[in-house]
Amino acid sequence: MSLAVAIQMDPIERIDIDADSTFALALEAQRRGHGLFHYLPQNLAFRNGRLGAKARPLTVRRVKGDHFTLGAPVALDLAAMDVVLMRQDPPFDMAYITATHLLEHLPRQTLVVNDPVQVRNAPEKLFVTHFPELMPPTLITSSREEILAFRREFGDIVIKPLFGGGGAGVFHLAPEDENLNALLEMFTQLYREPIMVQKYIPLVREGDKRIILIDGQAAGAITRVPAPGEARANLHVGGTAMKAALSEREREICAAIGPALAERGLIFVGIDVIDEFLTEINVTSPTGLQEINRFDNVSLESRIWDAIEERHAARAGPRPT
Repeated sequence: MSLAVAIQMDPIERIDIDADSTFALALEAQRRGHGLFHYLPQNLAFRNGRLGAKARPLTVRRVKGDHFTLGAPVALDLAAMDVVLMRQDPPFDMAYITATHLLEHLPRQTLVVNDPVQVRNAPEKLFVTHFPELMPPTLITSSREEILAFRREFGDIVIKPLFGGGGAGVFHLAPEDENLNALLEMFTQLYREPIMVQKYIPLVREGDKRIILIDGQAAGAITRVPAPGEARANLHVGGTAMKAALSEREREICAAIGPALAERGLIFVGIDVIDEFLTEINVTSPTGLQEINRFDNVSLESRIWDAIEERHAARAGPRPT
């Protein structure tokens, strides 16, 4: 089964081919004989009820400094695609939300991964609040008084923007830290949304766990260990990936949230767990495939494409004219 696949992502020339999950997905799609197109989110155009994009045919190869070839630009009718991969990086801002609204116009026969309606309805730090029994103590508010009361109760806290990504804007405040008021002033100037405040989990110093779920099933994990002097474990800010296995509690977390993910068409999801507390559910552009593949000698992108092909076959029908 050869599929026409459009990949909505950031500039492909900037990616790290040894770490980028979208690159791994593109390689596997190409290996299966699927045709690839690449376009940037700003290349989307909706006119007369049709969604198109100025796109370029894409071929990829695992050669550093020569990892892709783009063909001549074409006006691509996205309704003619079998699959659209929505893989641009956050922040989850109005541009991101607008892209989900535009992709929502595609017919059922075009499978968007992850489902744009559900991506829009499941921002990482808000979707997780539907599973409060799995989370650390958490507050979401714009109220300074509520935040101060939360800090008095728990002492050691973390504050973070609701719609950031990649660890940007995340601050750890120890009980003796005097910067809370200044940080709240800064957050008020930078963001109109409420902020998230959580009890600090000291074991984050030993790493958080990124677990990949494919169509609602746990598929693999890595532990991300923060660099010295850093509270964040994200790999792109200096965290180190280490081999990991799932604990019994982590399997329970995956079993609890997995059906909700599969039901919503969220095929490729990465969750973050610290000391067996669920902290985020990442549905926009999860990462971690290549690191898990190397540690576990697996091909998670192959499992993702199996799930995509199965879902596409289940909904395939005559193309709109």
